[in-house]
Amino acid sequence: MAEKDIAEQLSGLEKKVLKALQELGKASPEDILRRSGLNQLVEVMNASSWLQAKGLVSIDERIVKSYALKNQDIARKPLPERVALEVLAEHHGGKGSMADLKKSGKLKNGEISIALGWMRRKGWGDITKEGKDTVISLTQKGREALTQREGDELLIEKLLEGVIEEADAERDVVETLRQRKDFLNERHTTVRTISMTELGQRVAALGLEVKEEVGQLTPELIQSGRWREVDIRKYDVKAFAPTLHGGRKHPLTIQLEKVRSIFLNMGFTELRGEFVESAFWNMDVLFTAQDHPARELQDTFYIKHPERIDLSKDEELLEKVKQVHENGWTTGSTGWRYKWSRHEAERALLRTHTTVNSARYIAEHPNPPFKAFCVGRIFRSEAMDSTHLPEFTQIEGIVCEKGANFDMLCGLLKEFYRQMGIPKIRIRPGYFPYTEPSLEVDILWNGQWMELGGAGIFRPEVTGPLGVKEPVLAWGLGFERLAMLRWGLKDIRDIYISDVDWLKSMPQV
Repeated sequence: MAEKDIAEQLSGLEKKVLKALQELGKASPEDILRRSGLNQLVEVMNASSWLQAKGLVSIDERIVKSYALKNQDIARKPLPERVALEVLAEHHGGKGSMADLKKSGKLKNGEISIALGWMRRKGWGDITKEGKDTVISLTQKGREALTQREGDELLIEKLLEGVIEEADAERDVVETLRQRKDFLNERHTTVRTISMTELGQRVAALGLEVKEEVGQLTPELIQSGRWREVDIRKYDVKAFAPTLHGGRKHPLTIQLEKVRSIFLNMGFTELRGEFVESAFWNMDVLFTAQDHPARELQDTFYIKHPERIDLSKDEELLEKVKQVHENGWTTGSTGWRYKWSRHEAERALLRTHTTVNSARYIAEHPNPPFKAFCVGRIFRSEAMDSTHLPEFTQIEGIVCEKGANFDMLCGLLKEFYRQMGIPKIRIRPGYFPYTEPSLEVDILWNGQWMELGGAGIFRPEVTGPLGVKEPVLAWGLGFERLAMLRWGLKDIRDIYISDVDWLKSMPQV
């Protein structure tokens, strides 16, 4: 397109920005705002973005980091290690115990351990055990520090005067301050520089006349004759225009609806449940021993308020479950053979699986046939990584009818995954305290088999106290991991990151 045609299609805002850049060369949006006569910075940026799309300007962006103190009152006090250094030097000849630091009254209990940690890290003191006492001896470097400030202390003094940019601070010193809790704020600022391209310079050299312009003829303009006085802007049908995205459902919502529709169409009843449960319903009813590792804090989130849940409404079931754990009751099992504790069963926790919903449903509907499912949040105290989250969703299901067997369970799982678009799964033996036989379901993901969940047939120790005599097929499957496979993700955490571009690109089926 010729320069003259390009110039004719420029808006008034674009012309003002180009004219300002003619005088300034390259400039920041703020400088262009002052020189162009525009009213708002957003007008400069909108016009510059369109000029960039047309190849008339280039926009250079860089991120500038700056640092400020979170709490100036705290920063005005000497660092804990500095206080400890001076106490040991002035009152104890360079050697003293933690008790001496406490007696000085210059450090709080929590600050003493912080002071010792930083003294050791800075090489100011050697920390040893002498009997029951922890003794700190100043090193040569520590004695030298009595007369000179360290880099972090000097940086704090600068920060007390105001914000410091990254270029004005040593990276190692900044990193040292960042490791102190609630001490340093880091701010990222985008600095933009706008400059004309060669094409932009040629278009600007034509002499851009800024007139009142309109993008659409109105009845008022035609009837009044003002259309002769205004600049009617030409349209470029090939100009860049952003893709419009309307409101849409989150991909997880779509997958949830897909899972629900599969089970509902197969005649299942949907279950609901509470996040907070008792250990009795979450663990004991499911024949999980009270000393099982899954009950430890490393796997379970226990609650302080309420700390316990009253089980008086379940006294009859409570007695049966107690006997099942201690001696097997009438199930033919020998149980776990330990003294069962009601105190342990009453502990409140965040449910670790949705199988607790199945257990409650069976207790309320002990007469088969029945089949039910649940898709709900569960909570486990797990370290977060590419395939694990401490809070995630489980697909739970049970089927109870006369003649239900292991082959039926495998067939149900294969049919579910087939309808979810996964034609091939791997079923292998597994172990769970409350099912026998048990299996685990795997799917091929990222070149390796990934576990999606477990399943099996409830043991008599589970179904007997609940009043069910027929076999109960049960499964608990991963929801987010299934999403990873369907969407080609390598990290489960990406599902919950609000990446708008990714969300816009996801299919709605």
